[in-house]
Amino acid sequence: MTYSPPIADQTDTAHTLAAPPPPTPSRIASLRVMLFEHAFVPLALSALLCFAFWFTRVILTRTPTYDFLIKNLFLAWLPYFFSLAAVWMKRSPRPRSKWSVAAVWAAWLVTFPNAPYIFTDLIHWRDRPRVMPWWFDLGVVLMFGLAGCFAGIVSLRMMHDVIRGAIGSIGGWAFVTAVALLSGFGIYLGRFERWNSWDLFIQPHRVITQTLYRSLGPQLVDRTFGVTLMFGAMIFVTYVMFVSMTPNPPLTRTEPAR
Repeated sequence: MTYSPPIADQTDTAHTLAAPPPPTPSRIASLRVMLFEHAFVPLALSALLCFAFWFTRVILTRTPTYDFLIKNLFLAWLPYFFSLAAVWMKRSPRPRSKWSVAAVWAAWLVTFPNAPYIFTDLIHWRDRPRVMPWWFDLGVVLMFGLAGCFAGIVSLRMMHDVIRGAIGSIGGWAFVTAVALLSGFGIYLGRFERWNSWDLFIQPHRVITQTLYRSLGPQLVDRTFGVTLMFGAMIFVTYVMFVSMTPNPPLTRTEPAR
């Protein structure tokens, strides 16, 4: 005669032998944490304020003036999303192909100048329709410029952290410097030569040949290098100011509030 334990004992034994695996965070939860870590909420708030200013102007004037700022702000957010993808691929336990990683990084580098480029839309403020006070139109353009620049700086911080973790601090800052200069040149290509980011993928031969022929010609070389260096320096210094800020320490009972 064989002995069979009671059903309750069998159930307890089965649970002991086959313990459930520890719960793993879902992709949505991981994405929510990553967005929170990389300033998605304040960036979204700045974009919402831009839309509020623009819609207010449309309602008051009944004309969609400055609608190009909506498109430019969307383009300014592209490098932020590409940098999120790069960080996600870096953190993912699954191995990623080198081609997919390179594609994300190339897309980020090509679209990054869109973020600071939006500041050059201030040129349209000079010839604005005189239907709103000058200070309101100036505030609209500046808010869009700040929102785009913030998105670009945050994305650069993410990519800088990835590079710094891979090749060290010196290599990381060399990467930031190179990106700032290339972005300055990208701003020149967008504002003066009227090229778009996607033109580098659609017609790269035309972009390269016309850039070499026109931008580096003897009559325009000063403007090319001037815009590149000026905006490159502005991007670099803005980023240095951003990363140098540290959060305020928590107040103690003996420390008066400021």
